[in-house]
This record gives sequence, structure tokens and C-alpha cells, in this order.
Amino acid sequence: MRTCSLIAFWLLLLVSCKEVSFKEPQPAGVPALTEIPANLQGHYLSYDEITGEESDTLIIESWGYHFKDKEDKDWLGSGHLSDSLVVKFYQNYYFVNFKSGDQWVLRLIRQKSYGGIEFLSIDIQDDAKRKEMLRKISRKLEVKEIHRDEDTFYQIRPTAAQLMQLVKEGFFSGPELSKVK
Repeated sequence: MRTCSLIAFWLLLLVSCKEVSFKEPQPAGVPALTEIPANLQGHYLSYDEITGEESDTLIIESWGYHFKDKEDKDWLGSGHLSDSLVVKFYQNYYFVNFKSGDQWVLRLIRQKSYGGIEFLSIDIQDDAKRKEMLRKISRKLEVKEIHRDEDTFYQIRPTAAQLMQLVKEGFFSGPELSKVK
């Protein structure tokens, strides 16, 4: 990915052809939140990685999230806590699980001490990077390739401890977003 724009992450989520996925919301065995905690709620600004200019705003509310573009238009999409958007908190990370057909796609949010957040995922969009990443993951877990229409999912079934090991080993990466409100 060339930019840190939330639009890019949103589009990847919606139209991505290749994702690491899960059979159930992660981490397995951890209860889902019924509302987003007040300390995570707020407005988070992203920046273009190349130009450094302000980009889109992620707004996290008690019920879920929505995006606004640079012109303050709220047309970029939203998610409401439901049976297709599940958020869990475990070991200082928020695990944001999105249902895509019969698969769950995962994004992590880690709050920084200054109030900003890191927005993390396992990035396998690039062919070379995907092969290397999947090779490394398959040393630790079984990877099941699943095809659905034009999408390909690489399903893994980690325990909570195995998932946290993937996090600690740097399999999840992504941009930092500044809290502005």
C-alpha cells in the first residue's frame, strides 16, 4: 500500500481479493464487547504516507464507526456492532472482526499512550509479500485456501495465544492515526 488513507483500508476490506481469514471472530473464546469503550471513542485522522497531508477521519462511537473524507462528507461507510461486526478486547488490543460471507476478516486497533491509534492488519495484497507471509504463517499454523467467487481467503484457526504470538512477531502492520477530538 502506498498511502495510509483509511479509504485504502476500507476498500481493501470491501473489495479485497485476498485476505487472511478466520472461521470465528478472534480471539476465539474471548467475549465480544456490547459497546465501544469511551476511551476508544473519538475522531482519528489519517495521513497520506507519501505527502504527509491530512486524509480521511475515522470516527469511533459507542455503536461502531464511520468515516468522513477531507471535505467532512460522511459517505465512506460505517459499521455497527452486530452479528457481522464483532469487537473484542484482549491484551491491550481491540480485535475488529468483519464477516465476509462465511469468513471473518480481522483488523487490530492498539491505542497509543498519547491518544492516537495504530490500525493493523496482515497485509497480503502484493503477490511476493503474500507468498512470504503465508509461508511464515504456515510454519506455525495450518493455512486453508478458500475460494469464493473472485475472492481468496487463507483461513487459519489460531488459539488466542497463537494469535498474540503472530501479533508480537510483527505479522500485523499498519498506520498510526492521530486523535483529533
